[in-house]
Amino acid sequence: MNARRIPLTLILAGLWGLVQDAQAFDPLRAEQHLPATPAGALIPDIAGCRAGPPVSPLLLGEAVERALCVNPKTRQAWADVKAQAAGVGTARAGYLPTVNGTGQYVRDGARTDVTRHPNLSSATLANVGTGNVALNWVLYDFGARSAAVSSASALLAAAQSTQDATVQSLFVTTAKDYYTAQASAGALVAARDVEAMAANSLRAASGRVDKGVAPISDALQAQTAYTQAVLNRAKADGQWQTAVGTLAADMNLSPDVPLTLPGVGDEVRTDAQFTQAVGELIEGARQAHPSVMAAEAQVDAAAARVDQTRAEGMPSLGLVSRYSLNNQPATLGLGVPSFPATGRDWYVGIQLTIPLFEGFGRLYRIHQAQAQLEREHDGLDAARQQVGLEVWSSYQAVRTATDSVKYSATLLDTAQQSFNAAEHRYQAGVGNILELLNAQTALANAKQQRVQALADWKATRLRLAGSLGRLGMNNVQVER
Repeated sequence: MNARRIPLTLILAGLWGLVQDAQAFDPLRAEQHLPATPAGALIPDIAGCRAGPPVSPLLLGEAVERALCVNPKTRQAWADVKAQAAGVGTARAGYLPTVNGTGQYVRDGARTDVTRHPNLSSATLANVGTGNVALNWVLYDFGARSAAVSSASALLAAAQSTQDATVQSLFVTTAKDYYTAQASAGALVAARDVEAMAANSLRAASGRVDKGVAPISDALQAQTAYTQAVLNRAKADGQWQTAVGTLAADMNLSPDVPLTLPGVGDEVRTDAQFTQAVGELIEGARQAHPSVMAAEAQVDAAAARVDQTRAEGMPSLGLVSRYSLNNQPATLGLGVPSFPATGRDWYVGIQLTIPLFEGFGRLYRIHQAQAQLEREHDGLDAARQQVGLEVWSSYQAVRTATDSVKYSATLLDTAQQSFNAAEHRYQAGVGNILELLNAQTALANAKQQRVQALADWKATRLRLAGSLGRLGMNNVQVER
């Protein structure tokens, strides 16, 4: 019996090996254009995804690359693309025949005892094996398979566009959090400078009080301003820690990972692409933004599902075939010994399947598919409206931020000169403490506004590029 089992075991192992090998390649060409990384076209090579601890200082380009490659949002979108690509392969497989094989090997024993007629009694004990191979191949189905492929392909296009939109969105989010962290770092530096200025003012006021040339109120007011500066510096430090923790989370790192960022910098260059008329920018985004393209693909998929649902209710023509082999022992009757035998059975032919009545289920499934198509059309309109609004808001934010950068530079220069003059007047004994403290406060505010204006301009610039669907790694090269 063991000798008969070995070939069947080898056959099953061989079939299983073929199945496993089939999972390692793409015979129906459904997955040949899959992105190699979760970042899609922005980082097409897995070698572009950074690994290891972050460098110091952390540049925007590295922060974006890490976020796009390892953030759960982009990885989920990437997995959706791979799943939809497999769905295309499943739909294409409908054009191929299906072949099923079954095999059975048993120890078959039978015994018949005829009362008072032992000569009619019989007993058999045999090893019986049976095998069947069946083929089914749909030849024509009124377009059901074609509609299924179209629907799956449209869903794949939607998943790819959704991945692009997710990548663009995370790009903007990471850049925003990066610039927020930079602004927080700059605000902390400014708060420390203000604390040092307040300490100098306190020493100057205390010195004048000790000399008897200023009232004690000068020292008390200077002490109050210094204490407020210390409090503001502590708050700025907390805001920095929160901002840098958020940036680390974007890169799928623990929030307590230490990060060092470069300064914001004073370089401001107006890009020519942002001087285009806002109406043209909005119209372009409504046509080419990844979220709009995803919505358009969902409409195509819904339309194909309507066709598929209709076609599935039509007749189908298929090729059917079957071959069966067994070695069941044969006997001529009761009391006659059994003899080894081999049985063979086969057929091949054409099968026509006509759905006659489905309890009106097909009708309502068509209605459901048509309603889903209407919903996807509404979703497309909503996506275009949202993209237009985002472009408009981003465009205005860039204009405002550009003006803020220009005016913040003037404000900082004026506040610095005012503080220098007030400090000199107070030390010379011709100014009062309120004049000095007011100038000190104005300078502190001007420094913080300058840092924030620079960070806001850079963030809104990338936000506009993201709202247009034009973000690429070249947008962060200037930060390297």
